[in-house]
Amino acid sequence: MNTRDGDAKYTVMVVDDVPDNITLFSELLKDQYHVRIALNGDRALKLIKEEPPDIILLDVMMPVMDGYETCRRLKETESLKDIPVIFLTAKSEPKDENIGLNLGAVDYITKPVNPQIFLSRIRAHLSAKLANDILKNRNQYLEDEVKRRTKEVTALQEITIMAMSSLAEIRDNETGNHLQRTKLYARELCLFLAKESKYAQSLDEKTIEKLVNAVPLHDIGKVGIPDAILLKPGKLTFEEFEIMKTHTILGKEAIEKAEKLVECSDDFLQIPKEIAYSHHEKWDGSGYPNGLTGENIPLSARIVALVDVYDALTSKRVYKPAFSHDEAIKIICRDSGKHFDEELVKAFLILADDFKVISEKYKDD
Repeated sequence: MNTRDGDAKYTVMVVDDVPDNITLFSELLKDQYHVRIALNGDRALKLIKEEPPDIILLDVMMPVMDGYETCRRLKETESLKDIPVIFLTAKSEPKDENIGLNLGAVDYITKPVNPQIFLSRIRAHLSAKLANDILKNRNQYLEDEVKRRTKEVTALQEITIMAMSSLAEIRDNETGNHLQRTKLYARELCLFLAKESKYAQSLDEKTIEKLVNAVPLHDIGKVGIPDAILLKPGKLTFEEFEIMKTHTILGKEAIEKAEKLVECSDDFLQIPKEIAYSHHEKWDGSGYPNGLTGENIPLSARIVALVDVYDALTSKRVYKPAFSHDEAIKIICRDSGKHFDEELVKAFLILADDFKVISEKYKDD
């Protein structure tokens, strides 16, 4: 095979400092290949970097830079290392051949050459290079396609979550920037815990992204709460609060129904389900809907419980004014080990100034 696709000739670079050798090899190659010449290794490297050839015929004994050093530098260069190198030299000792092949050359031909064998071996290595290029391009295509599909799926998942969470936001006229703030609080807390806590192994990069993206779904179940209760400007009665508490169950059921409708994996919506169902559980077991205690409460729900309460405390509601940042800290510290995981409260205190910045930047109009 002398061409890539039937009309474009392969380029062969001949690197040799002997004029007679250059003339001989050029004559043998010129009818079938495009030939380029370099008189030493240093010059060859410069030309190769400017316009890489398809194969390199490399002498060993040359001034400025010998063939061995030239080959070594080629193989150390990521963009050039796959160009096949054939040593073409008068050095015929087995040890010399071993050096060349160990440096990464595909072949070692001693001078004087047999023209037919010489051309046959070049054709064979160019054919192998073509096959490798096709495989490499196919693998790259498949890799790019996987990345593209993964990006599409991730985007679809995020759109699905935001669309679902918007349902709750539309129903609740007190939400404002609540969803944005709680996402940002949760991200800060997760990133810190991933580095500085006993929960580090549970919070890898992918888990953090899933958790943060799921935060807006924590109150999705409110779509099932009657307006008379959800939008009531005053304190709820005992009976009304019992109905309000069912938003955790309704939220979990809504996400489970979504799973069945879109036939997505449990992995995608597992964390949203945990958060919607358990973000009102309390560390001491006094929460709802199941009265879970301690680490029986999913970590994702414990994180959202803290950031949700902080935001509720520092935001104005129809039934209460906004507490100051410092007042909110005192309340959360008071409930450490009762409402909240003590480990999370410790992290929150370290990040308190960051929470304050987010609260002020995204405060409700």
